[in-house]
Amino acid sequence: MENYIVSARKYRPSTFASVVGQQALTATLKNAIATDRLAHAYLFCGSRGVGKTSCARIFAKTINCTNRTPDGEACNECPSCREFNQNRSFNISELDAASNNSVDDVRDLIDQVQVPPVDGRYRVFIVDEVHMLSSQAFNAFLKTLEEPPAHAVFILATTEKHKIIPTILSRCQIFDFNRISVSDIVAHLSSVAAAEGIQAETAALGVIARKADGAMRDALSIFDQVAASSRGNITYKSTIENLNVLDHAYYSRLIDAFAAADVASSLLIYKEVRDKGFDSLFFVNGLAQYLRDLMVAADPKTRVLLEADDAVRDEMAAVAAKCTPQFFYSALDLCNSTDLNYRQAANKQLLVELMLIKLCQRFSPSPDKATASSGEGQLKPLAPAGEPAAPAPVTQPQPQPQPAAPASPPQAAPRPAQAPAAAAAAGRAPVPPPPEPPARPGAKPRLNVPGLSLRGNVKAKAESVASGPVRAQQYTPKAVEEAWAAFIVRNPSEKILCATMETVRPTHIDADRWLMTVGSTAQKELLEESLQRVLDHMRSSLQNDGFSLEIRVDEGEPSPEIWNRSELLAHMAEDSEDFRNFVKEFKLTLD
Repeated sequence: MENYIVSARKYRPSTFASVVGQQALTATLKNAIATDRLAHAYLFCGSRGVGKTSCARIFAKTINCTNRTPDGEACNECPSCREFNQNRSFNISELDAASNNSVDDVRDLIDQVQVPPVDGRYRVFIVDEVHMLSSQAFNAFLKTLEEPPAHAVFILATTEKHKIIPTILSRCQIFDFNRISVSDIVAHLSSVAAAEGIQAETAALGVIARKADGAMRDALSIFDQVAASSRGNITYKSTIENLNVLDHAYYSRLIDAFAAADVASSLLIYKEVRDKGFDSLFFVNGLAQYLRDLMVAADPKTRVLLEADDAVRDEMAAVAAKCTPQFFYSALDLCNSTDLNYRQAANKQLLVELMLIKLCQRFSPSPDKATASSGEGQLKPLAPAGEPAAPAPVTQPQPQPQPAAPASPPQAAPRPAQAPAAAAAAGRAPVPPPPEPPARPGAKPRLNVPGLSLRGNVKAKAESVASGPVRAQQYTPKAVEEAWAAFIVRNPSEKILCATMETVRPTHIDADRWLMTVGSTAQKELLEESLQRVLDHMRSSLQNDGFSLEIRVDEGEPSPEIWNRSELLAHMAEDSEDFRNFVKEFKLTLD
C-alpha cells in the first residue's frame, strides 16, 4: 500500500508551465535562461504559498539542464534533471534561514560557494526565509553576494521584504510574486479533484479559494481537509460546515431586512448566527466584507475587484441593486465603528444589535431619500400615538411685486396676525409687526435667531396653507388654559414634556401672541423640539391659525456683587456709627 501524500506536495509545480498565477514572472525567468543572461543573485518576494520556493527549484533545475525543450522547460531526462528529481543533486543547496540564521551558518555557506560543481554549469544556493538572518549574518554575506564565483547563483526567498537591509536588496534582482486569484485557485482545484476522482461543486471550491486568501498551498491543504470529511463528495453545504464559514445567505437576508426597515427580523437573524456558535465580532467583520463586495459589484467598473467567478458577481450585483451608494458608505462606516468599539464595550451583544437597528433606519431605496435624510448615525424618533408627525418645512417662492390695485371701499381693519397678508393682498405696504415688549431691567437682550422664533414658524405655516381658509375665531384665556391642559392629558407618555408644561403656563403678550418663560436652556430646547405639535394642537382647539408662542429663558436677577474682606469692612464702617466708634476706641485698622 502506497503512503498517502498530501496534495500540496503531490501536485507541487515541477515546470514553469505548472506554476499557477505567475505567468509574467515565469516568462521572464525562461527568457533569461534562453538568452543566457543570468544574474548572480535573485530575490523572490511574496506572501505564503504563492510559489517562491517552487520557482527557485524549477529555475535551479532548468539552468543545469543539458537538453532543454523548445519552450524553455527542463527535459527531466538528462543526468542533471534525474539527479534533481531524485533529491541527490550536489549542484543545488538549500538553507532554511529561519533555523540557521547565525554568522557561523553563513560562513559555512560561503565555504560551500567556493567548491565548483561536479557536473553541470552552475551551483545554485537557495536561502529560504532570508529575512530571518541576523544583522551580523547579513554583513558577513554581503561580500560574497556582491562578488560570487562565476559558477554560483543565489536565490533568496522571503515573505517580508521590508525586513531585508538595503545593501542586500541592491545586490539582487527582485521578483515580486502576486497573490493567486480566486478564479485561478478554483481552476487548479478542479483539475486536482478530477485527477483524484473527487466530485466537487464549483461553489464549494470558491469557498475554499476565498478561505485560502491567495495561497495555493493553503488551498490544497483545505481541499484535503474537506475531501476527507465529505468522503470524496465536496458540496457547498459540507464545505461551509467543515470550515465554520458563515453562509452569505444570512447576509443576503439581512439586506432584505434593512430594505424593509424590519428591525425584528434583523435581530432574529443575528440570534440565529449566535446560536450556530459564531462570534459576534466575526459576524460584524463578515457583514462589513459582504457590504464591501456588494458595493464593488454594484458598479460594472469596479466589479473586477470582487474576487469571485462571473456567476457570483452577477448574483451579488442583483442584491446590490437594492441599495444606494450612500447606504454602502454609511453602513461600512458603522460596521467599522462597531469593530473598533467592540473590545471596549461592556455589553457586546447590545452594541451589535444597536448597529443592526441603525442599519435598518439608514437604508434608503432611492438616492433622493438618501441624500435628504438627516440625523446621520442617530435613531429616528417615533411619533407618539394620536399626534400627527411634524410636517416638513415648505420653501415658498418670494412673492412678486403686483401692480397697484384700484381704490376700493374702506373695509374693516384686519386682525394683527392677518395684517401683513391682508396688506399684501390689497397692494399696500405690509403693516410692521407690533413691537417687542420691553425687557426687564438687568435681563439679557433676547436674540432673534432665525428658525428659533415662533413667529417665523407661524408665517411659514400661514403661507403653506394660504390656499385654504384661515381660521380666526375669537378665544378667551380660559380656552387657552383648557386647550393647554388637554394636550397634557392626551400625551401621558411624554412625561418630561408634560411636566414642563404643567409648571410653565403661557402668558398673554398682545393679540394672538403668547409667552412661555422657562427656567433653563434645557427646558427651552425640549419645548422647541415639540413646538410644532403643540402649536397644531392649540390652533386646532382654538380654531385660530394666528395663535403663536414664544419661549424665553428666565435669566433671573443678577447675582449680588462679591466683596473681599477690606471692601466689607469699609462698607460696615460707612453704614454703622457704632462700628466706627468701636474701631476708634480700640485703635483698629481696616485692611
